[in-house]
Amino acid sequence: MLREVLYKQMRGRLQGLPVEVQLWNGETLGAPGARVRLVVKTPRALRVLAQPSMGGLARAYVEDWIDLQGDARDILELGRELCQTEASLEGRRGTDWRWWRHTRSRDRRNISYHYDVSNDFYGLWLDRNRVYSCAYFENGDEDLDTAQEKKLDLICRKLMLKPGERLLDIGCGWGGLILRAAEMYGVTALGITLSDNQHDHVKAEIARRGLAGRVEVRLMDYRDVPEDQPYDKIASVGMFEHVGRKNLPAYFGKIHRLLRPGGLVMNHGITSVAVEAHGLGSDISEFIDDYVFPGGELTHVSHVIRELAASGLEPLDAENLRPHYARTLWNWVDRLEARADEALRLVGQQKYRIWRIYMAGSAYAFERNWLALFQVLGGKPLPDGRQEYPFNRRHLCGEG
Repeated sequence: MLREVLYKQMRGRLQGLPVEVQLWNGETLGAPGARVRLVVKTPRALRVLAQPSMGGLARAYVEDWIDLQGDARDILELGRELCQTEASLEGRRGTDWRWWRHTRSRDRRNISYHYDVSNDFYGLWLDRNRVYSCAYFENGDEDLDTAQEKKLDLICRKLMLKPGERLLDIGCGWGGLILRAAEMYGVTALGITLSDNQHDHVKAEIARRGLAGRVEVRLMDYRDVPEDQPYDKIASVGMFEHVGRKNLPAYFGKIHRLLRPGGLVMNHGITSVAVEAHGLGSDISEFIDDYVFPGGELTHVSHVIRELAASGLEPLDAENLRPHYARTLWNWVDRLEARADEALRLVGQQKYRIWRIYMAGSAYAFERNWLALFQVLGGKPLPDGRQEYPFNRRHLCGEG
């Protein structure tokens, strides 16, 4: 009886949508020849399709209850129509009370879950420098390699890096920023990460490029960085999403103590669009927490700036790179799909599907203004209140 009710609800939901449906029993529904083909492999998927959410559909796809065939862009648009949702407009109950989400040991496990999949897997679809964050399409027609190097240069210019300065990169990934900052801007750089795979890759790159003594990477939690020698500049790129909303005061407080007076910090990360939301609605945040980024939390940029300022850092500049991240993610999706056979051999079907649907869904979310990506530049004023920052923005264009 329940199956019959769910079956009728599913048919009602799918009626009129541009999708061809094949059920586990051989029955076909929908529009033959549609750009998207939905294969329902088990009756377990009936509840998801009868009462759909974006996160529920992603979960069913990852668990192989359904298959989604077609261009990822068409699949995401079908999902939105099926769920009748604008996910950014839905609030999400906060998780601040779950303090154990961001202990040192839990953060280490969470980071390892996402980043220690396989260096070779990430190498299939990232750029040549393995930069796993939003690229910068300055002219709009750059390839991914060029756009990622332009993003690294944009950060270096915003930080006004100078030869001989000490740079700390919190959550350095595969080392793209610290390696470029040392080679192109003459700084001495330290990168920290909680990922064993990233740490090993960066160490090998330092040796290969002859940067020993100028670049160092440590397997370290940001809370444990020694404070005895302040840094001239600090970068945090695609990391603070892992910090936890409740921990932002401690995070920015640590940065304030690590930064010399007159120094600059760049915080680059994903933020929510809905002011009071802690993540995306339609069960998307729950899917991401379970399958992609355990412990990840988003907050609005206004909250980021408030906590940065409360720590004693002065907000100097904020830029939203939302359309740049949409294009970055679609580049990643296209590159991953183009090398699907290799990806499947490296990580298996479930992880391939997790990354495919997560990155395509994120690209769609940035396009529709469900998510934002802000670079927030802060400075630590000198004792007399002055800040070493220019009167114009010409330095951002490389004009000095």
